[in-house]
Amino acid sequence: MLELGLKTLFAYLLGSVMGAMLMGRLRGVDIRRLGSGNAGGTNALRTQGIGFAAGVVVIDLGKALVAVGLLPGWDIPGVGLDPEVSRAWLVVACATGVVVGHVWPLYHEFRGGKGGATLVGALAVMAPIVLVPVLATWMVVVMASGYVGLATMMAAFSLPFAVGILLEPLQLPLLAFSLVMAAFIVFTHRANIARMRAGNENRMTSLWLFRPRGPGS
Repeated sequence: MLELGLKTLFAYLLGSVMGAMLMGRLRGVDIRRLGSGNAGGTNALRTQGIGFAAGVVVIDLGKALVAVGLLPGWDIPGVGLDPEVSRAWLVVACATGVVVGHVWPLYHEFRGGKGGATLVGALAVMAPIVLVPVLATWMVVVMASGYVGLATMMAAFSLPFAVGILLEPLQLPLLAFSLVMAAFIVFTHRANIARMRAGNENRMTSLWLFRPRGPGS
């Protein structure tokens, strides 16, 4: 159990390394004071441009790749690999830790992003095939609505279905993770839900391909 606890903690600490904050320090800005105040890729793109946002996404994806791809197999000196710990559940624990760390980062006053890019990085290691329908769902929703937050929530909602349909035999740890993450992503987007209900949520017009066209547009 010591191995499980330590590796989950290390994954959380990795998750707390925020791409938006690191890129912001290079540029001399605090992304949380700009735009929506969210330390994630979408706000970075809106306020700082595509190059800055690309750096943010690379860091936020990369930390998940390390946390999920390398941490579970790391033989910690003095601790070793515990034969009583399920490797599948250990991977899930590390994936959960890195996403939670991104949302509530220890190094940045527990004010982080919303977990979408980091979750994608974790899934790229755990079950890359499920990213096909998940990312397709994201793209369709954002093109139809222009709402990146809504697209992210719907993509997360599609994740358990993708896991249940595409993976055989059914992988219970991954299914449990997908259900928890679907609910968690909705929770982290609660401010987006409030803004959509109030009618003042920003749309990503560059991706909103199916928007209504008025006369002369």
